[in-house]
Amino acid sequence: MTQNPIVFTFFLVFTGAAILATAALAARQSLLVAYIGLGMLFGPWGLALVGDATLVSQSAEVGIMFLLFLLGLDLTPQDLARSLRRTTLVTVGSAVLLLIIGGGIGLLAGFTPVEALIVGAAMGFSSTIIGLKLLPTTVLHHQRIGEIIISILLLQDLLAIALLLFLKGLAAGATPWLQIALLVLTLPGLVVFAGLAARFVLIPLIRRYDRFREYIFLIAIGWCLGMAELAGLLGLSPEIGAFIAGVAMASSPIALYIAESLRPLRDFFLVLFFFGVGAQFNLGMAADVLTPALFLAAAALVLKPAIFRLLLVHTGEPPARAWEIGFRLGQLSEFSLLIAGLALTTGALGERAAYSLQFATVLTFLASSYLVVLRFPTPIAISDALRRD
Repeated sequence: MTQNPIVFTFFLVFTGAAILATAALAARQSLLVAYIGLGMLFGPWGLALVGDATLVSQSAEVGIMFLLFLLGLDLTPQDLARSLRRTTLVTVGSAVLLLIIGGGIGLLAGFTPVEALIVGAAMGFSSTIIGLKLLPTTVLHHQRIGEIIISILLLQDLLAIALLLFLKGLAAGATPWLQIALLVLTLPGLVVFAGLAARFVLIPLIRRYDRFREYIFLIAIGWCLGMAELAGLLGLSPEIGAFIAGVAMASSPIALYIAESLRPLRDFFLVLFFFGVGAQFNLGMAADVLTPALFLAAAALVLKPAIFRLLLVHTGEPPARAWEIGFRLGQLSEFSLLIAGLALTTGALGERAAYSLQFATVLTFLASSYLVVLRFPTPIAISDALRRD
């Protein structure tokens, strides 16, 4: 009988994740680290049991969309607008400082000026998955932290999309300033459309058929993925579209029920995401890029929290809260992996620079997960005193 590759891949991912998660819990370690390690072990550069990680990676993108959709359901438009106004300086200021620091490390590592500039720009982004997956939502203190983190990550996503457009333009022999300008104009239109559609179409439909749970489940998934697809067509990231979809429904009485219903689906896809992160890394290049990757990772883990603390305190946040936010955002981003892959494809980055950035990103995922899980309240904390969900 011919083996179904999709079933076999999912068997490896979830059975392996269950086994490693058991070991990680027994050893009081982070589950995210177990998922990434499993991807390295089973991926194309490990035992090659999963020869092509594309299926896993593409499926995992849905998990990021659901995560942002659910977080948007907890954040009303008024709260979001207030947070964005207060965090613009923090986001832009941290991106500039990390651009200078990362670029300097790149030059010292022997990268070309263009490579150093791209690596430095990628240093300014933090992981949406780690920042939000490890965020409690039930304590007022952490609801405020969540507002700040979400607004910073949203602005970082816009900067990352602009950088990706810039790299694509370089590959085509032109700088896409027009596309970037359209990007800025498109976002407000998408927000207005989402608000009107939620108010006059979705919420009335849900009120009329709220007795049918399957219908609400389908409406929520369709709305989330539909807005994600629309955002992608308009040049934005699907994740931003999913987040806007959640915010548009945050004022609805049904928002809490939708959030609870979709959480298992979110967690299913997030396991795939972290497996894909580990599977995509070329272990054969580790020795050649170890030194620059370690310096980049160390700079992110040590300097990012300090930079965020400095800027957040300047905007009026208490020092303790500013430190916690800094540590929760003290890693590189999924966008760093995308930038490295795209820049390598277009020739803007050589293999050494691209894999250094990818290896540094994975290292910060691992180390940052440990720091946050062992030090701050999270939904997956090993300690009962720190577990919050």
